[in-house]
Amino acid sequence: MAAPLLEVRDLVVEFPGRRGTLRALDKVSFDIAPGEVLGMVGESGAGKSMTGAAIIGLLEPPGRIAGGSITLAGQRIDNLSPREIRRIRGKRIGAIFQDPLTTLNPLYTVGDQLTETMRTHLDIDAAEARRRAVGWLEAVGIPAAAERIGAYPHQFSGGMRQRVVIALALCAEPELVVADEPTTALDVSVQAQVIALLRRLTREKGTSVMLITHDMGVIAETADRVAVMYAGRIAEIGPVKSVVKAAAHPYSAGLMASIPPLSHRVDQLPQIDGAMPRLTAIPRGCAYNPRCPHVFDRCREERPELLPAVETRAACWLFDSHAPRERAHA
Repeated sequence: MAAPLLEVRDLVVEFPGRRGTLRALDKVSFDIAPGEVLGMVGESGAGKSMTGAAIIGLLEPPGRIAGGSITLAGQRIDNLSPREIRRIRGKRIGAIFQDPLTTLNPLYTVGDQLTETMRTHLDIDAAEARRRAVGWLEAVGIPAAAERIGAYPHQFSGGMRQRVVIALALCAEPELVVADEPTTALDVSVQAQVIALLRRLTREKGTSVMLITHDMGVIAETADRVAVMYAGRIAEIGPVKSVVKAAAHPYSAGLMASIPPLSHRVDQLPQIDGAMPRLTAIPRGCAYNPRCPHVFDRCREERPELLPAVETRAACWLFDSHAPRERAHA
């Protein structure tokens, strides 16, 4: 097996404050292989975007990486200076964000932004950068690319702007792309087009992708593996088909059960009771225990690590080989 492109080990992100330190990510670990698409799902506040921000070096102060390591192709990058991480961001790690209007500079044409990015990270002249910029706009499906290269972001529709953002993320030929909710602001038909485009381009270029989204449909269609996050930790990680068809962790199973089936009509979908805990109120033991239908005493006292669970790994005491056979249900 090829060595992982990205290795995240025991990543801890904290926010110090006057009333104490809040831990937003608590020992998050995962790998992404070359050319692999890893999906990250979970409710708002689970830590998905925070993980992506830590990887690309865009944590908002006073947020900081307080533990663990992030390694890209054998090079540790979490301890680099801001100047050093800027050389990696854009060149070796691309980023696609939820709102293209906040990603693109409204004062510059899309062509200027593409050529500046390529000339910053690649050893090419202005003429070659412009030629490549037109090629990238054509690759992402912008009609009449040679004419529209001089247009400004506000002159594109939302779907077309997101295509430009994808071109901007890929034009410097990065090894990894962090895509944070890249389709949330788009309508369903455009979502499908953008996801198909992203998958095709990354497959052609051999680029790895960390895809952050709330949409399990997007994950099922795009990702090779999926990591389900809850309260700053990974609850379950494994192949997409395994998680979608037979989720092991009760939280993952709850997320899957809330998706309407296509095979038959249902009057009411199951729901997960309660809400994601605030950082100031994460419970002892397993963070999911107040909402879990299978909770027993150990869940309230000890926090589980990722354990083998058939085809995935799940942070749940139900899969501990030494767990008692009888469960004390809440």
